[in-house]
Amino acid sequence: MEIARSAAAVGCSKEHQRIYADWFAIADPDGDGRVTGADATKFFAMSGLSRADLKQVWAIADSKRQGYLGFGEFAAAMQLVSLAQAGNEITQDSLKREDLSSFDPPVMKGLDELLARSMAIVNVVRPQENGTPQVQAPSTNSWFSSKSAKKIQTPLTAVTSVIDGLKRLYIEKLKPLEVAYRFNDFASPLLTNSDFDAKPMVMLLGQYSTGKTTFIKHLLKTNFPGAHIGPEPTTDRFVVVMSGSDERTVPGNTIAVQADMPFNGLTTFGGAFLSKFECSQMPHPLLDHITFVDTPGVLSGEKQRTQRSYDFTGVTSWFAAKCDVILLLFDPHKLDISDEFKRVISSLRGNEDKIRVVLNKADQVDTQQLMRVYGALMWSLGKVLNTPEVMRVYIGSFNDKPVNESAVGPIGKELFEKEQEDLLADLKDIPKKACDRRSMSL
Repeated sequence: MEIARSAAAVGCSKEHQRIYADWFAIADPDGDGRVTGADATKFFAMSGLSRADLKQVWAIADSKRQGYLGFGEFAAAMQLVSLAQAGNEITQDSLKREDLSSFDPPVMKGLDELLARSMAIVNVVRPQENGTPQVQAPSTNSWFSSKSAKKIQTPLTAVTSVIDGLKRLYIEKLKPLEVAYRFNDFASPLLTNSDFDAKPMVMLLGQYSTGKTTFIKHLLKTNFPGAHIGPEPTTDRFVVVMSGSDERTVPGNTIAVQADMPFNGLTTFGGAFLSKFECSQMPHPLLDHITFVDTPGVLSGEKQRTQRSYDFTGVTSWFAAKCDVILLLFDPHKLDISDEFKRVISSLRGNEDKIRVVLNKADQVDTQQLMRVYGALMWSLGKVLNTPEVMRVYIGSFNDKPVNESAVGPIGKELFEKEQEDLLADLKDIPKKACDRRSMSL
């Protein structure tokens, strides 16, 4: 089902899905569902294309820069090879062609022999103890050369991506030291595979009604499951918005114990917090690269006297250590930094390089007032953030409504558009810098 869905995403017919599934089994001698660069070099060479063309095919198919191809990326690569063999130039927009599905699978010299050999191995039947015949799994490690078999029998000396390399270094070098000195007892829990494989995270912090949930909706250009937007405090829990096969919400006490999720450390905050924690999953191209963390509004005024049932500052500090970017959202009419907000910002200490400040809903004031608001915000932040550098503040109105040009004028509208482009460019760079940040954290 997953293979069919991946192939359908790049416009493969059912017949081509079946063909590419057989080819993928041959191109993936390890059987781990990943075609590495070395495997692809051997398999793609059968197409007869030049090295430059094959390099371009790999660069487009491996758009996520994982260092390997899953089935969906492999099917896309095969379609690009078909285009190249038909005399078409390979570009970033080649996979968007409407006639892509009309191209036949590429011609791969010698592939028929490998397929016939694999089918012969599959058809070898050996009886079980109860007399029921069982198909013996093919030994794929001998399809290309003895070098592939040797790679499986001996320890790997290379990795398929930077993340895999970091994971291996941690498991082999750092984890034994952490266990020996009980580092997890007084500092941070031991890292798991999910901590390395997780997508980069962006956390949004701010007082209620500063537009945190609307900001996520604006980037996704659609609502996400469990989203509530209103003038009153609506988000009363931490919501992780991430990629999923279908639209659904998962309770916090469920996702916190899943081994394939990087949220196991949240169990230390107890059931009171887990009841205020939720995961929102949906299929979306942006969520394939970034995960968002929506947070409850920071309390201010009389509401601060009502204590939360869990350690709000501790939770934000935990997420801050895991996140790649922290967005502090402010409203022009709510520039006061409450005591709780001060504690939250103080809990971000050590992660100052991740903080970005967003002055949202800036089109609610005119140009003269915006100038004064900007100055007041910088003054307030200077009293709380003990850093000598000037904090970058993005100005804009991040929602689906057009900018109120009657208030800010044409110059203000142009300013908002440029600021929004800068912020989006900053967010787009997050996946590229994720490996650097994780390597530094080790």
